[in-house]
Amino acid sequence: MSLLRAAALTDIGRVRRNNEDRFLCDEALGLFGIADGVGGLPGGAEAAQHTVDEIVAGMHAVAPGHEPNLTALVHQINESVALLGQKISPSMGIGTTLTFGYVRDGVFKLAHVGDSRAYLFRKGEFFRLTEDHSVENEARMRRAKGEVVYYHEANRNALTRCIGQPTPPDVDLILRPMAVGDRYLFCTDGVTRMIPDSELGELLAAVDTPDEAVRGIVSLAVRRGGPDNATAVIVFVDEF
Repeated sequence: MSLLRAAALTDIGRVRRNNEDRFLCDEALGLFGIADGVGGLPGGAEAAQHTVDEIVAGMHAVAPGHEPNLTALVHQINESVALLGQKISPSMGIGTTLTFGYVRDGVFKLAHVGDSRAYLFRKGEFFRLTEDHSVENEARMRRAKGEVVYYHEANRNALTRCIGQPTPPDVDLILRPMAVGDRYLFCTDGVTRMIPDSELGELLAAVDTPDEAVRGIVSLAVRRGGPDNATAVIVFVDEF
């Protein structure tokens, strides 16, 4: 049985009229993560809320002793959000990012679609566990394979995958065996665009509780301008 301490915090920021971020932070279920409604589309808050609600329902529906199929669950949620989008915004649809994980048998199992992020701080080192599914990042990876790829600078941060898209998205799956002392961070781009990775690692290392960590990270993102909603979920692994 894992002993975890977790905390979550979200802030509307200083510019947006609505908070379209949602989070998962359930120590009893061992379920943590975030969803960030896609800006520029109507219904971002509805997409994110529907997504986290469906994750909780899907995890509760898993029979005892069985493992959830994260890819199948994400594809099911994608279809459900796409159908909701046909009602809310028939011409444009709705969408959200999704980065979440659950703890089982000493392993943190994560699924990721979009540009929200998950990080791990372990023994003085800070790792980014996810890759942004953005135009810029996809172009970089394709160029590394020798392809010639161009994109307009204005579109560099546009998503290439999200929950609510017409076809099932590719889902990145990440498995991390846990160690005592691990600190996991899930956060939206309202945080990562304001605070570089190196500084996030320092903030996560400098405190004794996950509550202190989320308050420090989210408040710093807002103080630096808060152009977007800022949300963080932090999990400390004390034993397992």
